[in-house]
Amino acid sequence: MTQLASTENQAFTVGDLINLPPTTDVETAGRAFGFGRTKAYELVRAGQFPCKVIPAGRTYRVVTADLRRVLGVQEQDTEHSPAA
Repeated sequence: MTQLASTENQAFTVGDLINLPPTTDVETAGRAFGFGRTKAYELVRAGQFPCKVIPAGRTYRVVTADLRRVLGVQEQDTEHSPAA
């Protein structure tokens, strides 16, 4: 399943964040904050990721609504300016 239209090297837009499913993977959420994969997982394991993370078996899912809240993005935001 494709998470975003943006490539890994591009900044997230508000539209990208609004189009995410209800939960997303740690790598995608980390990129929204500007973290690399390693840093994102370090924060999750330390219990310091900036938004709600749900353990799901051997992986983790990030609650997209909380990700948007922490980044200050609301559903009605439709402009495509960088979010972080």
